[in-house]
Amino acid sequence: MLPWRRRNQYAGLMDNFTPVPIPPGENGQEHQAYIECISHTVEGYNIASSPAARIVNCMLGFSQLSLRRGRKLLFEKVTFQAHAGHRLGLVGANGSGKSSLFAMILGQLDPDDGVMSRNPADRISHVAQESPSGTISAIDFVIDGDQELRSVQAAIALAETREHSEGVDRLYEELERLDGFSAEARAARLLHGLGFAEGSHRTSVQDFSGGWRMRLNLARALMCPSEILLLDEPTNHLDLPAILWLERWLKRYEGILMVASHDRDFLDGACNHIAHIENMQIRLYAGNYSQFEKRRSEQLAQQQALFKRQQKEISHIQSYVDRFRYKASKAKQAQSRLKMLERMKMIAPAHVDSPFRFHFMTPEKQPHHLVKLEQVTAGYSGPVLSEVDLLISAGDRIGLLGVNGAGKSTLVKALSDGSTVLTGERTLSKDTKIGYFAQHQLDLLEAGQSPFDHLRAVAPEDRESEMRNYLGRFGFNGERIFEPVAPFSGGEKARLVLALMIRQQPNLLLLDEPTNHLDLEMRQALSRALVDYTGALVVISHDRHLLRSVCDELWIVNLGRVERFDHSLDDYPAWLKEQQVRGSATSEPEPAGNDTDTVNRKARRQLEARQREKLKPLRDRVRKIDSEMATLRQQLDAIELELADASLYSDPARKDEMSSLNRKRADLKSEIESLEWSWLEASEALEHAGASS
Repeated sequence: MLPWRRRNQYAGLMDNFTPVPIPPGENGQEHQAYIECISHTVEGYNIASSPAARIVNCMLGFSQLSLRRGRKLLFEKVTFQAHAGHRLGLVGANGSGKSSLFAMILGQLDPDDGVMSRNPADRISHVAQESPSGTISAIDFVIDGDQELRSVQAAIALAETREHSEGVDRLYEELERLDGFSAEARAARLLHGLGFAEGSHRTSVQDFSGGWRMRLNLARALMCPSEILLLDEPTNHLDLPAILWLERWLKRYEGILMVASHDRDFLDGACNHIAHIENMQIRLYAGNYSQFEKRRSEQLAQQQALFKRQQKEISHIQSYVDRFRYKASKAKQAQSRLKMLERMKMIAPAHVDSPFRFHFMTPEKQPHHLVKLEQVTAGYSGPVLSEVDLLISAGDRIGLLGVNGAGKSTLVKALSDGSTVLTGERTLSKDTKIGYFAQHQLDLLEAGQSPFDHLRAVAPEDRESEMRNYLGRFGFNGERIFEPVAPFSGGEKARLVLALMIRQQPNLLLLDEPTNHLDLEMRQALSRALVDYTGALVVISHDRHLLRSVCDELWIVNLGRVERFDHSLDDYPAWLKEQQVRGSATSEPEPAGNDTDTVNRKARRQLEARQREKLKPLRDRVRKIDSEMATLRQQLDAIELELADASLYSDPARKDEMSSLNRKRADLKSEIESLEWSWLEASEALEHAGASS
């Protein structure tokens, strides 16, 4: 029997576990058969391959594969392979087939031609798109993602209810192999990383909002042991801190990752390959999205040059044919050149994928001061933000940072219409014209009306031709502009809301997650338009590329306060980590100030300044270790990029090279692990010093 220590260790895990029904029978024979079945299955599973071997040997391949959905041909004779360590960012225009590719890998669709192959033992994990419900707790819902673990737990629970316990030792050994004793801790770390407060882990799934339920689906997928991980727009329901955490988690994933995303910074941080879908083909590029974009632009430039050269050659040949094809002395040569033209493989002209081109109209008036908040307390039934002093002037370009629920949207609503202002003063210039974009506005569109109808209501003086041209810049062409918006996708509705807002010529833009549901091309078009926009803007976004492109200054919303963030966006992850160490990121906001607070505010700031100076050496130590880990991780990424080369595994002459790279990878992982322990010690010292000061 296993030592009682392990039995007792496991007992705590069973407190919230509901066992499967016990098979019928008086003598326990059926029960024993069930345990034996589980045990033998598990044993055979282990003998077949160890977890490490399974990761190394995982493979996903496509050979001459074609796929059709309805009348539309999505892929035609696609061939490529992915191996362990490949973290593929899947990019392409909306409707190009990203979701269909995932469905085919999951076995939900069969290819029309060609072959898709993978190792039969490879486990696939993906994020369910349906919103979960039920009374099960959040942490148990996440643990349920590990079905193998739950099967063993069920077998043990069943065994503990019977006197016949033969084979239980084997089950406990299997539980240990599956790291079952730490399952709850691992699930808790996933929930914490995705933004769930510790006190919410035992909350029923049905008590969370839709966005948080989708985070639970993501946590469950990450909990599931897998060799292939499929993620379709995983950042849609995440704030920036959760996205940064997910990036770090995915970089440690050792199997095959395929992630479809429109967030270029996320693709840069998480992926080492880009799979680009275009013209019914999938082309694999080594490197992250920025590297792909550079190589792609070089290819397009080269293609355009070749196209021009070919067109010049065709023109020359055609000119010769036109001059001499009817002259007897030159007829043979002319016919030869005609055949040359027929045999010539035509080079297509290079083109830019994005069909979107628009700009913000110049505001009719641009007052110097647009909106001002003075000593504002903002919230709903109670205060969320306190002592807010903020002046938005012409030309201001502000990005708002802060964890989910900190009050960013509350602040934007206070600026927009004052609906969240509880106390204090909001002053609006008489010439201020606000354009406000938020996700809930997508639901305010009239379902039975068309894009044309909506635009007519905003700009009744415009001619139909002008309206057609204007809507065309946002991807609404032909008869599409007269179709009801009810069946439109989230991306199409977002484009329409943006179009309506822009047409009103605002001089102050308030944008709350404007890039949600938008593809890469539309995001790029929006970014270009905002760069050229002459009015003021305030932006909430988890899209770091957008924030870098359009914002001149950053403000942080944290602990009920709104303050200038005197660092760059690249410093934000370190700032978040520091806040977590100090415990302030999850603290409750301080209550609104009273007279005593006002009197002592200056003294408190001086005290905080002295405390920051005292803690500076410890903070510098933490940051130094962070920097060293970042350097080593870059080196590790470079080695993993080399290991991701398929020819490394197929060429016997490169066997020694592969072994050397694997040793280097192991050494780097060991160094990183050592530094992580050093970081933990330094962080604990910082936390202790902060608590005692």
